[in-house]
Amino acid sequence: MTRSRDLELRSSAVTLSDMEVFIFPRLMYSLLLANLMSPRIWRWRDDPWFDGIERAKPYRRINRLKQFIMDHYVFNLDLDTWGLTTKEREMERFHEFIDTDTLAQSNALFGYEGDKYYFSIDIRTHFGLDKYEGSVIPYWKTETVEAMDAFKFKPAYSNGAGECVSLAALYAAALFIVARIPLEDIFLMATPLHSQNFIDVGEGILTNNRRLLTKSMWYNGTALSAQARRALENERVTIVAHESGHIHILYEEATIDPQAYKRFSDRLHAYLRTPISEEILVNFLRHHRETQNCFQVRWRIHGSDHYIAAEHAFSYEHGSPYRLSDSTRAKLLDDIDEEEYQTAPLPGRMVLNDFESFIRDHRIDCNKPGDLQRLKHELGRDCNRAGSAIDALADFCTVEPHLPEAGSKRFVREGEPLALRPDMNREQLMDRLEQLRSHHPVVELAFYSYRDLNRTDPWPFLLAALERNPVSVHATRDMSDAEVIGLVSEMPDESIYDEEGRLAQPDEVWNFGRGDGIEKAVLLANIFRERRPDGQFELTVAPDHAFLSCDGDVLEFASAKGLRSQVWSLNNWLDETT
Repeated sequence: MTRSRDLELRSSAVTLSDMEVFIFPRLMYSLLLANLMSPRIWRWRDDPWFDGIERAKPYRRINRLKQFIMDHYVFNLDLDTWGLTTKEREMERFHEFIDTDTLAQSNALFGYEGDKYYFSIDIRTHFGLDKYEGSVIPYWKTETVEAMDAFKFKPAYSNGAGECVSLAALYAAALFIVARIPLEDIFLMATPLHSQNFIDVGEGILTNNRRLLTKSMWYNGTALSAQARRALENERVTIVAHESGHIHILYEEATIDPQAYKRFSDRLHAYLRTPISEEILVNFLRHHRETQNCFQVRWRIHGSDHYIAAEHAFSYEHGSPYRLSDSTRAKLLDDIDEEEYQTAPLPGRMVLNDFESFIRDHRIDCNKPGDLQRLKHELGRDCNRAGSAIDALADFCTVEPHLPEAGSKRFVREGEPLALRPDMNREQLMDRLEQLRSHHPVVELAFYSYRDLNRTDPWPFLLAALERNPVSVHATRDMSDAEVIGLVSEMPDESIYDEEGRLAQPDEVWNFGRGDGIEKAVLLANIFRERRPDGQFELTVAPDHAFLSCDGDVLEFASAKGLRSQVWSLNNWLDETT
């Protein structure tokens, strides 16, 4: 039986799995808007940590926000958090929207391995999937800020948590609400294995999970920067989402404003390019350790030149506040015992000091083949790996992002501009989104991501709840019905969503061990329907209670969700929602 695209899209806005966001790129921004509507992030403005933030310059505001996120959230990529599915099941669901071969061009779990880095690794081993059968893949659902906050209720977690898309959406919403960065300057990017944001402030800032990278940090050669560089160095950017719309690597139609996309592309390209300088050279050597043995460092001790292998000098950076790449080099080299130096130059190595002078005097441009050839010739006098070393230096200085090609797209307008301003309060923002939702598809989807069943059709929520919540089903498979009912009934009557009307999905209730009565009833319906697929299930909800009828047996739960009185017949839910 074939479902409508609209139903599939709206139910996907509820679960927001990696697969769903890839198939329906509008969902990336719908999650951001759901977080903008949430009172959670708006309450951050009242935290003493942000006192006076509105008077600070943009970078100071953003950096203050970064530390708050670092203190309150951790990165989570636990395969078991939201359960597992299979390639076959997902393709059966989405075969009318995309075919397997096309999907494999850009989705890592369906065959895409990246241009360089990921091609050399077993992608299933990389994600820990090798312990499962070959077609098993994780759901990797994206969390709203409420679900991120609720990780503190899970064992071994003391703070909130989320995966990369969740953290990117959280950052984008908080940048607008707390740091007062206009949405027009925030671009969300997804690659097959990662999601991050580009913020058009100063020379540009990238978010990377919990952290931020300025342009200078991108080129500092540290292990953290190397990790952050992987996605843009090795993967295609599959989706760019913006307040004006989106562009997708596979789809011909793009809704992002062409001028906004050009600005993003130009600014990102500028961010990913830097001239070769003495500092950049040393940062490159810190990043590209295999090239360090081409160099030695000269240092004057007691009036005489002494020499030390570059890799030995770099090893002293660990645990030291000093660096070879900046004005603290002298202090770093002074801290090294004299006996570690040689009095004569080391054979087969270029003197780093002289190579730095060559770069400074000749104003080398890494984008000019002739300049790179001169560097290879200069280094080649002392290092027989000069060619590969200089090619790696050029790659370090210029990263070419693999963005969706604007020239191959047909640009259409998404709807009227969102016109959300940082000087708005939450009520004004909610009013504006309510005005837009009837004629702006992303805004309408945002209300489904927001999960307020007093504002939306309940069937997309129920479809997601009864089809894509495997964790609770799997966890209770060896329990009797009575044991399951007792366990769920004993959970705290506390929803992870503060507001009336907003409901958690069954696996959120299960994972975080709490829920409103209506949420508990839907959780039990999910578990029991799996056990009795031909059973008769009916859920009756009212502002202050819920009744779940299972083959004539009735369970009653108190509720504080204030839902409109209605009856949901679940035994034929697939027919009802087709």
